[in-house]
Amino acid sequence: MIVYSDRERLEFDEYADFLKRSDLGSQYPRQGFESRIPKVLANVDLSLTARTEDGLLVGICFGLTDWAYFLFLTDLGVDRSYVRQGIGRTLVEMAVEKAGGPANITIATISHDDALPFYGSMGIVNDENLVVRFCSDWESFVVE
Repeated sequence: MIVYSDRERLEFDEYADFLKRSDLGSQYPRQGFESRIPKVLANVDLSLTARTEDGLLVGICFGLTDWAYFLFLTDLGVDRSYVRQGIGRTLVEMAVEKAGGPANITIATISHDDALPFYGSMGIVNDENLVVRFCSDWESFVVE
């Protein structure tokens, strides 16, 4: 059984361990990783988690929202040993509901190509009008 929470703030060590077990481990730049991640964990508007009954963190969803119109999913990940069990879908649905509900909230995210089918299955599609500027300091790496 998976236990979900929308009231939990994670600590750096537990999140870094989770990143090693999920595909999110390649999402962040190397520059300032250990100093920037605690800021993410402390300041993100929505922080949802999924845990096994024994407390192992197996899914996360972080988002930024205005609580009225928009939700930007900054992080969505599931432990590789727990994929295809509906955890990611449940976390996204919880985030939308908490932000204001599906009738009011437009969802946006920046996705890896491999995750596009997942988002498409939830009705979240590519939009040619979504624009982005990436930060200039970005050396790719994988949390190990």
